[in-house]
Amino acid sequence: MFSMVTRFINYGQQTIRAARYIGQSFIITLSHTNRLPVTIQYPYEKSITSERFRGRIHFEFDKCIACEVCVRVCPIDLPVVDWRLERDIKKKQLFNYSIDFGVCIFCGNCVEYCPTNCLSMTEEYELSTYDRHELNYNQIALGRLPISVIGDYTTERVLI
Repeated sequence: MFSMVTRFINYGQQTIRAARYIGQSFIITLSHTNRLPVTIQYPYEKSITSERFRGRIHFEFDKCIACEVCVRVCPIDLPVVDWRLERDIKKKQLFNYSIDFGVCIFCGNCVEYCPTNCLSMTEEYELSTYDRHELNYNQIALGRLPISVIGDYTTERVLI
C-alpha cells in the first residue's frame, strides 16, 4: 500500500513538472510574437554588407606594374600574372592577370600589400555558378565594377 501511495505522489509531481514546462514554453513562444523577423528574403532583399566586407576583387589593369607582390603574399599563390620585359624601355609589360575565385579564400592580403592600389575589395558576394571554371576571372572580368556601384553612378548622373 505504501508503494502505491509513493507511485501516486511521483505521478502527481511529474504531472506538475510537465505542466510547468509546457507553461514556460508557451510563455517563451508568446514573447517571440512581438519581435521582428531576423531572416531576410534573400533573392528579393539583399543583405547589407559591413564596411570591411571582403567580396570580389576589383582589378585596374592600367595601374598594375606586374611586381607580383600579390602572388608572393597570397597564402595559396593564387593570382596568375603573365608579363614580359620590354628591353627598349626596361619595364615590365603586363599581358594577363587572373584570379580563380573557386580557390580564393578572400583573405585580402593581395589588396593590402599592392603598392599601386590596383586591387580593391568590392561588396559583390553573388559569385555562384553551375560550372566552377566560370569562377576563373581574367583582367577583363576583374575590371568590371559591381552592379551596385554602377547603379549608384547612373542615378547620380541622372540627378545632376
